[in-house]
Amino acid sequence: MAEYQTYSHDVLVIGAGGAGLRAAIEAAAGGGKVGLVCKSLLGKAHTVMAEGGIAAAMGNVDDRDNWKVHFADTMRGGQYVNNWQMAELHAKEAPDCVRELEAWGALFDRTKDGRILQRNFGGHRYPRLVHVGDRTGLEMIRTLQDHGIHQGIDVFMEHSILTLLKDDGRVVGAFGYDSERGRFHLFKAKAVILATGGIGRAFKITSNSWEYTGDGQALAYDAGAELIDMEFVQFHPTGMIWPPSVQGILVTEAVRGDGGVLLNSEGRRFMLDDIPENYRAQTADNEEEGWRYTQGDRNARRPPELLTRDHVARCIMREVRDGRGSPHGGVFLDISWIKRKIPNSEQVIIKKLPSMYHQFKQLADIDITKEPMEVGPTTHYMMGGIRVDAESQESTVPGLFAVGECGAGLHGANRLGGNSLSDLLVFGKRAGAYAARFAKEHQFGRIDDNALETASRTALEPFATNGAAQVESPYQIQQELQEMMQDQVGIVRMHADMERALEGIARLSDRARRVRVTGNRQYNSGWHTALTLRSMFIVSEAITRSALERRESRGAHFREDFPGPDPSHAKFNLAVGKDSGGGMQVRQAPIPEMRSDLRQVIEEMK
Repeated sequence: MAEYQTYSHDVLVIGAGGAGLRAAIEAAAGGGKVGLVCKSLLGKAHTVMAEGGIAAAMGNVDDRDNWKVHFADTMRGGQYVNNWQMAELHAKEAPDCVRELEAWGALFDRTKDGRILQRNFGGHRYPRLVHVGDRTGLEMIRTLQDHGIHQGIDVFMEHSILTLLKDDGRVVGAFGYDSERGRFHLFKAKAVILATGGIGRAFKITSNSWEYTGDGQALAYDAGAELIDMEFVQFHPTGMIWPPSVQGILVTEAVRGDGGVLLNSEGRRFMLDDIPENYRAQTADNEEEGWRYTQGDRNARRPPELLTRDHVARCIMREVRDGRGSPHGGVFLDISWIKRKIPNSEQVIIKKLPSMYHQFKQLADIDITKEPMEVGPTTHYMMGGIRVDAESQESTVPGLFAVGECGAGLHGANRLGGNSLSDLLVFGKRAGAYAARFAKEHQFGRIDDNALETASRTALEPFATNGAAQVESPYQIQQELQEMMQDQVGIVRMHADMERALEGIARLSDRARRVRVTGNRQYNSGWHTALTLRSMFIVSEAITRSALERRESRGAHFREDFPGPDPSHAKFNLAVGKDSGGGMQVRQAPIPEMRSDLRQVIEEMK
């Protein structure tokens, strides 16, 4: 058996973004010993890329806002296939979570009278996003890390988990390796929380960094947990298009929330051409009124650029497809018009969007106060993930919890901007508390030596010097998978394309058995890539099978062969699990009937 080092914790948190840090802090507050494992360096989680803000109905800018409006907005944005219990908890508890973060040292932007400032965002009825310029996620991570280091949490940076370990049906630990030396590590735990983030690297164009390969979803699936809503992948409307080295890097929705407009190659504001009927009366038809709305004018109407992300992304793709796109295959996002029409606004733009200003200045040599940005849709967020209980965030496998982007339920078919950061605060706190309670009620489980031997042997197979007649490169297989998912299971989907994608995933999975790497186990990026391929195959197959099963268009899932919603499909979620033979199967999971008081809230908000 391969050598490994052993650690023991009451609660093990895998993933150190906002969700993982908040869960670890709460688990430590419960009195248990907590371990925190992260694939990269602490502080480099994707949460730092969340620029727009934290959605919480505090009513600081518009006192008409409250949890009921936030709940209704979230359900409407998710096309009513959300877990309504999670949506209720989220809307009610988000404001207190923001105040708690402020008490721990977060420095939010303020109103003139000293309250926390809130900005408009797509899909939210009132100004709701608490922010720090366009660096909100960075401030959140800084605050959580500064608070977390005093909780006695053991942190394991640059460690990757290969498998979860079970005893009598419940999760009792995890087995993985460190990137620096390539040594194996065993983490015994009474409870495990997955907070590994999203799946963006399964697609070619993404705002996600290299770590986001669906590891948590795949670990849970292999352990017997169910995944849910995997067909709902959010393509953010605005990622950088040029130069190619930065293609896909996020351009925050705050640019549109602070007055930016979308233009095609003809200079026309094309979003005015495709406004849903139920939004038409509320939509501004000129830049100045939209600007007044984004500055808090309660009498102004909402700009069409603040419609939901799925709708804006499809409108952009239509312009590109019809030959009205920008020179490099996107459209133009213009906030410079404000400087031309509104005096002394240049510094306002730089103050509100400092990261965007410097990002385009340094990476594309564009001054956003003087000229438009070139943007296009980018794979951004996964609404689907591990199926969890609304109250506790426990998965369908005892002792295994999931939170943040690798969990699922809150967002339904489409996430509203800003709901991700309040999601990780609300449910990170809940997951940590319930995992700590679970740990107090259980003892350490038995570790199966055979499972460890199998995991270590499988992990070392890419170093084998024989047995493969034709050697494959992990990078080549990863690239082919990304291109195939982008082309065949992307923003616009068709049955035939997705059937071909399933066949392609099977072929690539077969080729992956012949992947070989050279060198040793110390900082071997080829080996790391080879080990993540299985996760990418699992999430890619789950996305494709779910998208095939949902024969309608809803939220972020758009099928050209079924372009409209089917009311009967609003009654279930699609759950992905293993069949009796170990293959992947998709089933319809009925959505529980919503409580009458919450149904009344939605009717009132309509």
